[in-house]
Formats: sequence, C-alpha cells, structure tokens
Amino acid sequence: MAATAFTYASDSLPDETVDVVVIGGGAAGLNGALMLARSRRSVVVIDSADPRNAPAEAMHGFIVLDGTPPAELLDRGRQQVRHYGGAVVFATVAATAAFTPSADGDLRFTVALTDGRTVIARRVLVATGLRDVLPGIPGLARHWGHGVVHCPYCHGWEVRDEPIGVIATGPVSIHQALLFRQLTDDLVYFTGDTDLDDDARARFAARDIIVVDTPVAEVLASADGTLTGVRLTDGRVVTRSVLAVATHMLARTAGVAGLGLPMEDLPDNMGRRFASGMAGITDVPGVWVAGNATDLAAQVGASAAAGALAGAHINAVLATADTDAALDATRATTP
Repeated sequence: MAATAFTYASDSLPDETVDVVVIGGGAAGLNGALMLARSRRSVVVIDSADPRNAPAEAMHGFIVLDGTPPAELLDRGRQQVRHYGGAVVFATVAATAAFTPSADGDLRFTVALTDGRTVIARRVLVATGLRDVLPGIPGLARHWGHGVVHCPYCHGWEVRDEPIGVIATGPVSIHQALLFRQLTDDLVYFTGDTDLDDDARARFAARDIIVVDTPVAEVLASADGTLTGVRLTDGRVVTRSVLAVATHMLARTAGVAGLGLPMEDLPDNMGRRFASGMAGITDVPGVWVAGNATDLAAQVGASAAAGALAGAHINAVLATADTDAALDATRATTP
C-alpha cells in the first residue's frame, strides 16, 4: 500500500485570545483538539506537518484503523477538528512564553511562529512528538521506515519470515530481538559496541538466534535501493532483508523551551521525555503534555487516547476558571 499525501490550505490565526493552543498536529494533538472543540472551546492546532511516522506506508495495531496510511489518518483528524470549529494552522513554533495579565488574573500564553505570526491562548497542550536518533552507520538512515524498523508491533507482521538482523544499541535491543524472533526463524543479532553477557547468549542460543560480535561498518542495498544486508568491519557481508534498531528517542523541544517544562531521561539510554502526570499535567501551570513527547513508547492509539484525556482535563480546568471569573464578576457588581 503506497503512502498517500494530503495537502490542505492552512486556517488563519484568530485575532482574539483562544482557550487552548495545541502545539503538534499528530494523533495526540488532534485528538486533544477534537475533545476541546466538541466542548465548544476555541482551539488552534499548530501543525509543523513533520510527523514521526511520515516514512511509513501504513500504521498498525490500532483497531478498525489498522492499515490506514498515516497521512490519511491525519487528514481525517484535521477535518474533524475543523468540523467542530477548531483551527489547524500549518506553521512552526519559534518561541512560547507565559504571562499573567492583571485584569482577570487568568493565565495567558504567547506562541510566536517562525513566520512572524502570534497566537495568545489561555492554556497550552504540548504534543510535539519525538524524533528518532539512529546509529551513525552509513546507509542505515536511508532505509528508515521501510527496510529499517524499530517496533515489532508496528512493522512485525509485514516483515514476518524475512531474514532479520537486530543492530544492538543498548540493553533494550535484547528484548527487541526476542520479540522479532517470534516473527522469523532467521534472526541475527549484531552486538556492535554493546555487551552481551553469558546468560543472554545462552537464551539467544536456545532460540536459534545467531550472534555476530564484529561491528557493522555499513548497510548495503541493491541497485534499486532495496536493503540487502550489512558489511562488517572485517569485510564480511551478512545478507538481511530487514534490520531492526532500537532508536534513541528524544521529545521534540523546538519552540517550547520558554515554557520551562521539566524533562527526564529514561533508563538504559532509551531517550529523554517531558515529565508529566495523570492526564498529561505538568509542573508548569496551564501546560499539559500528551503523546510521544512524554510517552516515548506510545503507539498511535495510545497517543490519541492520551490527547483525548488531556483535552478533557483542560476543558474541566477551564470550566472551573470560567465559573470563578463569573462569580468574581457577580460579587463585584453586587452592592
């Protein structure tokens, strides 16, 4: 199934202060915006149009929508947000800052875009996603999302029974190898610079997983660009149709540093994420986080669910703030 590209005109930014600005137009951001728009909140999604799964032909593991091209899912999500009055603006955030006006004491956030435009919002949902950092092996990156994969649940069925190689990047690669072994009888584990103790080697041997300790020098491809295997530093060639790599996952932080969101590193050098609590709440008042920006392992369905929960929580907080403001106004005019 070939990936489908959809291009639609960007909505205009409103002049007035909106209830919520959502930074990020993936599954988490769009589902959060959908919940808010259906609650009659004014919401603007700032979409950089650079989704993590752009190279993939289809997404998997999401019931009913399994096999849907990522671009199609996002297009339908944008249409639904717009249907309920939300706006989707294709732009990149340059900077974000918070301030508290003296008039009503409520929060205000200024989101500046790289094209010079600005939007002011009462609350912010950060759904910027993450970026995958691949090992610096020549030829590896060009196959990302096709011959080079990372998730057995996202891509495993599609590469079943193929000769698969796992290029180790850390302790998580051992677990990754066992999961891909479920999908093929022909699995090679390239240890590279990582350690593999005797227990792991015994477990691999029990599952007929071949271990190669010589580092990978480059990834090879045929004349038509199809991945064919790897060349080792000693010159040997190991033929493979698919390579699995556990990437170093980093939450996308561009443009949101001004919010001062706390971050934390995951164990075993897996990556770095925005710290958050239940429903995506953060230590920064008025700011929520959802999706891969805070849950690096979340698939599309989990990210969408997290966005929905964050959107509902933001609406509830705004409802309380609106009621407090109305009560204060009533008291101010009561003799």
